[in-house]
Amino acid sequence: MGSGRIRHKAKRGRMKRPVQEKIIVGKTKLQRFLRHNVPKKRAFGQRLTICFRCGGTRRHISKYNLNICGRCFREVAKELGFKKLR
Repeated sequence: MGSGRIRHKAKRGRMKRPVQEKIIVGKTKLQRFLRHNVPKKRAFGQRLTICFRCGGTRRHISKYNLNICGRCFREVAKELGFKKLR
């Protein structure tokens, strides 16, 4: 460092991964993978109730058997006959 030279760090660019062809897996191997990696069925919780319009799970409105999320409700509330009171 005392020699007066300026050292530049070599830039390490990430190499792009080569495009791989789809791997063909045997039917039994795929079934075994799915058996151990499928999400388990839920009896209760937030992920059990989903919006039938968009598939969202937050702000779910199940009253009056609507079963839609809050975002979809805001979009279709007037069509369903709801009035804004404020």
